[in-house]
Formats: sequence, C-alpha cells, structure tokens
Amino acid sequence: MDFYHTLGVSREASDEEIKKAYRKLVFEHHPDRNPDSKEAEAKIREINAAYEVVGDPETRRTYERLRFGEAQYTAVDVPDPAVVLEAMAQKLYDEGRKEIFAVLMKDLKRIKVELEIVRERTVTRQGYDSFKEPVVLERAGEVLKEFVTPAMEIRKKRLLDVAVQMMASQGVMAQPDDRRADAVRAQLQEAFLRGRLSGFQNALELLYVRR
Repeated sequence: MDFYHTLGVSREASDEEIKKAYRKLVFEHHPDRNPDSKEAEAKIREINAAYEVVGDPETRRTYERLRFGEAQYTAVDVPDPAVVLEAMAQKLYDEGRKEIFAVLMKDLKRIKVELEIVRERTVTRQGYDSFKEPVVLERAGEVLKEFVTPAMEIRKKRLLDVAVQMMASQGVMAQPDDRRADAVRAQLQEAFLRGRLSGFQNALELLYVRR
C-alpha cells in the first residue's frame, strides 16, 4: 500500500487535487452511507491515515524521502514486516547521520577541539594514538545535545511520525495507534540517535590525522 494509491492520485498530484480526492473518498465510504459495513470503517481509517501524511506539504515531503520506492505489493507478494522495519530504521539512521555530519562540517574549529579530547582519552587508555570508535562514540553521547537545535528536534518528530504511519501501511502493525506502535517508534528513534552519533564520528574521522 502507498498513500497516493490509497487516495487514488499520482505522486505528481497537486495539494488541491489530493484534497478533492480525499473528500470524494470520505463521502463514498463514510459509515453513514455504509451502515454496518466493517469494510467501510477500515477504508475510512486507511483514507484518513493517508491524507494525514500526504495532505500536509511538510509531511508529504518527509514521506517522499522515506518511502520505499515505486514497487507496489500485492496480497501474494507482501514483504516481511521485519525486513520493512529494518529498511526504515536504516533510512532514519542515515537521516540522523547526515544531519549531525552537516552541522559539524560547518564548524571545523569545534571538530579539532573534539579530536583533541578524543585523542587524549585514547592515549590515556591504550598508550598510543588511534581513531578508537568506542571512545569517539562515548564523547558523541556526551556532547550531542550541544549540536541539536529545537528545529532539528521538530524535524526528527515529523520524520518519526511519518515513518510510523508508513509502517502501519506496510503491515508492520495494525494501526499507528496500535500498542506495537510505541515499540516500533522507539526502535526507529533509537536508529535515528545512532545515526546522529555516527554523524559525529564521521565528521571527526574526516579530519583525523594520527600522531
């Protein structure tokens, strides 16, 4: 399932076309017009979930970044939910990594300061200088909050919201408000955090020179 398909519009549809398609579908499948129809109730939930994402320009752009591609799955060709979830976690990891890497690359002086701190800890622990990943990630965990702005946190929340909606549409859980949704969101959030830590590591590694 993809949200454009659910609403019966193409990816190129304008915001107004999406809104019109949504209103038409709600009118057709509204429970009042289909009393005692469980199918209508399920369809309305799908329609509302799709419109909640692609009906808003910001979340629509986020959806475009996170979507799995053009492949449409049929009832006999449904992907393994665990594989789908793993793929989404990797996408969020990459988003977090690129985000922090970009922030640090604008402040080379700070990278050099962090490199000296990491270098000192590494030499103290093992007696010689090297780019020790556990030491770098430890330092990343200590200072990460200094690089994360409120705008970045808002962006992270939007990414996670859309990702959870997409997981529901891919059958990883029944609905975005399903009890499993909390566990899925936590897993995706953890992947995003690991990505941010990795972004810190990548930035330092780029300027690291062994002494």
